[in-house]
Amino acid sequence: MKRQSCNILASMVFAFLIAFQGAGAWADSPTAVVKGFQHSLIAAMKMAEKASVQERYDHLEPRVKQAFYVPLMARMATGERYWNSASKSERGAVVSAFARMSVATLATLFDGYSGESFAIEGVNKGAQGAVLVRSKLTKSDGETIQFDYRAIKIRDQWRLIDIILDNSISELQRKIDEYEPTLKKSGVPGLIRLLNQTADKLMSPS
Repeated sequence: MKRQSCNILASMVFAFLIAFQGAGAWADSPTAVVKGFQHSLIAAMKMAEKASVQERYDHLEPRVKQAFYVPLMARMATGERYWNSASKSERGAVVSAFARMSVATLATLFDGYSGESFAIEGVNKGAQGAVLVRSKLTKSDGETIQFDYRAIKIRDQWRLIDIILDNSISELQRKIDEYEPTLKKSGVPGLIRLLNQTADKLMSPS
């Protein structure tokens, strides 16, 4: 696993697909969703020595599909002003490109395993009916990183929609700030291009 642990964790929240299909027991509780997702991350790390980036992508794609609710997150990252002015096809393209870039980021960053582990440390109530699942990553050198997954219930299914680092840094807000210049300059089409170009670069052979 690369040293940019905070960046890796930041990228987790944006690794998702267009919609949920067949999450099964994963969606029964916020902690179950987090545990299932983290188990998949560890599995991807362990297979990295023999698996290509594309193979790791293929492994993670259906797993993150079960954990994160991308339509809402893509909408929030785009911003209501731009989302409301976008066509139906543009909205779909944003969600698809956002998901593709996010999964590609995970597949690229989780490129090895040296004893890392995740642990759930508690559950707290968040704002507007959300639940915060506190988790900890322990690296091979003993260093730990704490963060909260923000989960909400959508159609009786629990879904993750954000990661908060150091009790204050919302990765969803970070994305909102990151995309704003592109949206101001080129609108939603520009954001779609940016996301797809980032995914292409991540997935291209080095």
